[in-house]
Amino acid sequence: MKVKALRDLKVVKHAIAEQAQQRALKASQQVKAVQQAASDKDLFIRAAGAVKPLPDKRKLLHKTEPKMPQAMQYRRDEKAVLKEAISDEFDVSTLLECDEHLSFRRPGIGTDVTRKLRRGEWSIQRQLDLHGLRRDDAREALSTFIREAHKQGIRCVRVVHGKGLGSPGKAPILKSRVHSWLVQKNEVLAFVQAKPADGGAGALVVLLMASRA
Repeated sequence: MKVKALRDLKVVKHAIAEQAQQRALKASQQVKAVQQAASDKDLFIRAAGAVKPLPDKRKLLHKTEPKMPQAMQYRRDEKAVLKEAISDEFDVSTLLECDEHLSFRRPGIGTDVTRKLRRGEWSIQRQLDLHGLRRDDAREALSTFIREAHKQGIRCVRVVHGKGLGSPGKAPILKSRVHSWLVQKNEVLAFVQAKPADGGAGALVVLLMASRA
């Protein structure tokens, strides 16, 4: 648009001013609309509270409980089994044969079994030495040893408990404990004092039941 006179210039300025005013008005209306929407939303939240989407009834949600890692759970279960399997309060004296060797055999196991154990007719396949272990450590070590040996199909083992010469009063405390613990292990069929060459009064030769595996 060519400006030919002062009047034309005024017309152009007026047109520009109107356009600017319309843009400002439109922008103001948009701002007010946004503010109104925010205000309405705020009022709704205050009135209705927090809103959560409704679950899709077509989907079945199963509540899952957190599971312990398998390795950790396995170790915990193993320790629980060991702790419950054998007790220090068990009175073994009524179950031991009344001889100088204090041998043991379960009901149904013939005397020939303990006789063969004493003669060494069963080959010793595995050994556990409990020397220097505290009571709790020795109990756990023995229980683990017997259980693992049975799982592997081992039939005859030797358990060295010592003669108690290093104990207060030189009393064979661990020896009597080992007797009691072995009697409580279901895998144990019989045991006798080892021959002098195999440890004598400081060790036991133990016969385990055959593994079902």
